[in-house]
Amino acid sequence: MANPLVSDELWEVIAPLLPPEPPKLPGGRPRIPNRRVLTGILFVLK
Repeated sequence: MANPLVSDELWEVIAPLLPPEPPKLPGGRPRIPNRRVLTGILFVLK
């Protein structure tokens, strides 16, 4: 398996900097976890 782009150590540094998750509204798509979004952004930039 490949090394993850966002390691646990990196996530521990970044997670406290993110704003709190807004309240969930009825309907619509479920939210994508912040860590997965960050991984996608880093993948595209890499």
